[in-house]
Amino acid sequence: MQMNEPQVWILIGVFAASMLGLLTVLVRQHDSMIASLRREFAAQFEGSQGRTDAMGALLVAQIESMDARFTAQLETMEAKFTAQIEAMDAKFTAQLETMDARFTTQIETMEARLTAQLETLDTEVANLATRMWGTR
Repeated sequence: MQMNEPQVWILIGVFAASMLGLLTVLVRQHDSMIASLRREFAAQFEGSQGRTDAMGALLVAQIESMDARFTAQLETMEAKFTAQIEAMDAKFTAQLETMDARFTTQIETMEARLTAQLETLDTEVANLATRMWGTR
């Protein structure tokens, strides 16, 4: 079968048109597949974002709960330690006052004894001086 030049050109045109049509169909199909994948990924990311937000809110709530419990425990411990320190301070103050009173009493007793002994010594020295040098 022999073809003349116009027939060859028609075959070339038909072939070019069919290739262009096929390319157009493939590009549109490819575009629709990409658009579908984009929508699917967007939906999955939105779902993941929602789950991530929910997990973040749960973590924040748990951390705030733990913070409140630790704060309460620390305040309780601080109150206990403050009460114990105040009790110890009161005991030490009472013991110091008792010791101060005892020392004051002992010092006063010793001072009275020393004063008495000094008066006796003064009298004895005066008697000795009178015996030795006579009365003047």
